[in-house]
Amino acid sequence: MKKIAKLLLFLSFALAQAQTQKVVSSDWTSFNQTIDIQTSVKKKFRVIASIKVETTEPKSWAGVWARVDTKNDEDGFFDNMSDRPVKSKEWQSYTVEGTIDANSKSLSFGGLCLYNGKFYFDKFELLIENDKGVFEPLAVLNSSFETPIKDGNIPKWGFGISKDNVVKVKEYKISLDKSSVDGKNSLLLEGTGIKPRQEAKIGNVEGASPKIGDMISMLEDLKGRVERTVKNMSQYEIDYLHDDQANRIGALVMHLAAAEKYYQVFTFENRGFNEEEKKIWQKALDLDQGGRDEFKGHDIQYYLDIYNEVRAKTISELKKRDDAWFAEVQTRYDWTNQYCWFHVMEHQSSHLGQILFLKKRIPPEQKQTFPKEIKK
Repeated sequence: MKKIAKLLLFLSFALAQAQTQKVVSSDWTSFNQTIDIQTSVKKKFRVIASIKVETTEPKSWAGVWARVDTKNDEDGFFDNMSDRPVKSKEWQSYTVEGTIDANSKSLSFGGLCLYNGKFYFDKFELLIENDKGVFEPLAVLNSSFETPIKDGNIPKWGFGISKDNVVKVKEYKISLDKSSVDGKNSLLLEGTGIKPRQEAKIGNVEGASPKIGDMISMLEDLKGRVERTVKNMSQYEIDYLHDDQANRIGALVMHLAAAEKYYQVFTFENRGFNEEEKKIWQKALDLDQGGRDEFKGHDIQYYLDIYNEVRAKTISELKKRDDAWFAEVQTRYDWTNQYCWFHVMEHQSSHLGQILFLKKRIPPEQKQTFPKEIKK
């Protein structure tokens, strides 16, 4: 307590062990502890940990991370070592250094790792400046992971990046390992079955002409963003309707598939939907009351499977054509085939924004409570 008084800080560990955990699919994972902060002056802090990485994949890496949350919800300090990723197979100590001030509310810190491989963590330390500029240590609970893993949880640590949002990633196995820097154990996170996504690259699609390859890569990039946004949403979230004129997120994903299906028949077959196709796709295309009534009661994978099936057909058909076909004009709209597929691409972007807007405003699901039976 004397150290805390000298630092003029009030620090209380908020153990990130929530009663319930959300299990998701992701290509990265993290773990954390959080402390609450009160200080009247600006001070430096350091988070130090030992890490090593065993992987054959060039994209895989690990790091120490720290984030300062502020009282007015403005962006505070954040560093996850993405500009200096840890890839060494030998134990080394790494440091993240930042600042806290009068506007700081809490400090979260921990480790993270991305993609496939074995990621080892040990000997976490937290130090904060005193009034003389000397760094003094604060206790980190289970800092060297000597407490056994229980039910897949790390004692005194939480999964994710926040004590209020505990997220466990199913692609990562959690265990302790005898290779260590301090004590008898280290924490081992092992990622398997992860397919790193290709980002920030347009074109060079195998089997496609140059301009069509560009379009395929852009279509796939937008679809990937949609999938990452919705794939871990619950049934409640997918079916939530904000008002009687809004659309459910599941219906919006179905709408993306329907619009793409329409442009398949329009550009590949020079026609609109026939009557049989209208029965399948028209409600999703219109997004009116029919869509609100029809598209509910399915989990998100139901809609993503349809979306992926439509996209596979798009890519297959586009690869059969060349850049000269892309330049041909569809006289019904006076649009080139290239512009038609540009419209499909930007249409995804438009509805992705809508999905993100709706997703952020979904209220927490209320647990149903039933009155107790009155005994006679």
